[in-house]
Amino acid sequence: MQLSDVAHYRLHNQLIAQPAHTTISALVSWMGAMQAQDAHMVKWAIGVRSPGVTESQVAAALDAGALIRTHLLRPTWHIVAAEDIHWLLALSAPHVKASIRSRLKELEITTDVLTTCYSILEKALSEQVHLTRPELMLELQQAGIPTDNNRSSHLMILAELDGIVCNGMTKGNQLTYALLQERVPKPQPLQREEALLKLARTYFSSHGPATLSDFVWWSGLPITDARRALLAIQSDFVSENIGSQTYWFDASQYVPPSVDESLYLLPAFDEYTISYKDRSAVLSADAHQMAISANGIFSPIIVYNGAVIGLWKRTLKKDNVILEPSFFEKPTPSILRLFEKASADFGRFLNRNPELAYEQNSPEA
Repeated sequence: MQLSDVAHYRLHNQLIAQPAHTTISALVSWMGAMQAQDAHMVKWAIGVRSPGVTESQVAAALDAGALIRTHLLRPTWHIVAAEDIHWLLALSAPHVKASIRSRLKELEITTDVLTTCYSILEKALSEQVHLTRPELMLELQQAGIPTDNNRSSHLMILAELDGIVCNGMTKGNQLTYALLQERVPKPQPLQREEALLKLARTYFSSHGPATLSDFVWWSGLPITDARRALLAIQSDFVSENIGSQTYWFDASQYVPPSVDESLYLLPAFDEYTISYKDRSAVLSADAHQMAISANGIFSPIIVYNGAVIGLWKRTLKKDNVILEPSFFEKPTPSILRLFEKASADFGRFLNRNPELAYEQNSPEA
């Protein structure tokens, strides 16, 4: 196995090249969790893996509570299937809290403060009321709880980690919060060890081939827990050594040989890049510098035959969407044709007419 094979397998196991699920919830559950601090881009992360699904259908799944957007795994937003939210929170909340403990001390967010805060949130959101963050912050401020100096973000992250709140229905273009227990009643809990193995199995099935270090990065778990989980499930997976790295994946999942050209427009912060500590299988050193900023911002990427060959951006108009590619090298006519096809798919997802804007990377350039 070569690094190019790793990229090919990931395209299929992440369901980019080989969609396999009939529902949005099943897709997200297969992935385990999908990073989602960009609320618009993560919808396309689902759409590109679900041919025929539209942005409005993904939004409807979020509004209905079939998908939950919250903080877990690492201290950032993720989307998960409703059926997975409680066991994922129970498993990941302790280490996410530990990662922000010093900041909570600086902000003077104590157990007593949280007890009062949660009581106010539960009262404000009870009986299916969904409120925006500014509306909830007003409730806290009126009760004498300061929300300045980034306290509001940390109070709400903790309320999510403790299973008090999650995403609610959108109000126009505004995101809201709702009570998690009202949206997704708590089922019989998994034992921690059972949840740990389930997370490892999910990751290496949907994201493999991947290394132990990749799993530690994605899950946020302590390396001792991650290693123990991998050891427990490794008999169901196979490994390949490339250089000094050992990659694990499920060989029972059919991955067809790479024969045809493929090109995909993947969103910012897509799992294809962000879910691995080592991204060299899909990003050259030069591409890495262009696709990922020094402060960790992941741009929307153009992926050709598994490798990142450029960036893209979109501008929304009333009925149209303008797509502008920025290729790292002058594209071939074949790549341009594939880009046009991928742009048409993105336009259908948004229910808008795609327009292509070529500048320095135009066919004539």
